[in-house]
Amino acid sequence: MRQAIMTHPGTIEFRDVPEPKPGPGEILLRIQKIGVCGSDIHVWHGQHPFTPYPVVQGHEYSGEVVAVGEGVSKVGIGMKATAAPQEVCGQCAHCRRGDYNICDHLKVRGFQAPGCAQDFFIVPEQRVVAIPDSLSFEQGAFIEPIAVAAHATARGGDLSGKNVVVTGAGTIGNLIAQAATCRGAKRVLITDINDFRLKKAREVGVENTCNVLTEDFATKAKVVFGSEGFSVAFEAAGVEASLDTAVQEIQKGGTIVVVAVYGERPRVDLSIIGDRELSLIGTLMYQQIDYEQAVIWLAEGLIRTESLVTSHFPFDQYEAAYHHIEANSDSTLKVMIDL
Repeated sequence: MRQAIMTHPGTIEFRDVPEPKPGPGEILLRIQKIGVCGSDIHVWHGQHPFTPYPVVQGHEYSGEVVAVGEGVSKVGIGMKATAAPQEVCGQCAHCRRGDYNICDHLKVRGFQAPGCAQDFFIVPEQRVVAIPDSLSFEQGAFIEPIAVAAHATARGGDLSGKNVVVTGAGTIGNLIAQAATCRGAKRVLITDINDFRLKKAREVGVENTCNVLTEDFATKAKVVFGSEGFSVAFEAAGVEASLDTAVQEIQKGGTIVVVAVYGERPRVDLSIIGDRELSLIGTLMYQQIDYEQAVIWLAEGLIRTESLVTSHFPFDQYEAAYHHIEANSDSTLKVMIDL
């Protein structure tokens, strides 16, 4: 079978390797779609601090079940499926209390463990999630990033009736804005510095947008939220200015969930955090319940993904996809690799 392997930053080679066989409790998927993630781009640039080379990438994907090992009952041959990419120890304090997404020995497929960039891929039944027939393989490849949004919005507490701001309108910010609405947010305002990304947010139903390069955020927030202001913010831009805006403008007693990965360490005004009793919360990846929630939202049509896909590339042009993203970053959201 074909396998795409990043031998070092900026170079992907194709190899012919044996097709894997599922053992007990394992499932063999014929991979159909792979989504390229922002973290994948960090690896491409050699800027991901926890990824060694060579590495087989791919952690957002969908496939068809073509074989199952002994004891597997969650999925059957011919079904669509995906799986969470975490490999955890199950023994550390975090795993024992159920927070395995922050396992002390966490490995993520596509980064510290081999990913799905190959024709056939083995996944454990423990992590597999069935994809309903009503969903396409392309939608199935969005389950992973939607699970990120599901987990992040759960970390924000009860959003029912709350006014919410999302800073950063990339794929994750877009999905967080949609997920906040799914969780009952009253109004959602999403910000960015790129009109293309804000247009995409409006296309999926996020009505309130703000380009902070051309509009004053405080003024726009006043228009959208009135005197109520906003009490929950999700920082998905990964820049100090966006985090600072959330800290400075959120209501007293508000909650800020930091979703983004920062290239440079941001400064945070802790005097404001303390004086206004703000809660600054982190979020990492997801748990199985978040994958299941993602499937429900997709199947019920509550999360829309069709307009987020801006390009498709065949598997044998994997490296070309990265060059395309590099050259068209201002007009690219999700790039799909088709097998």
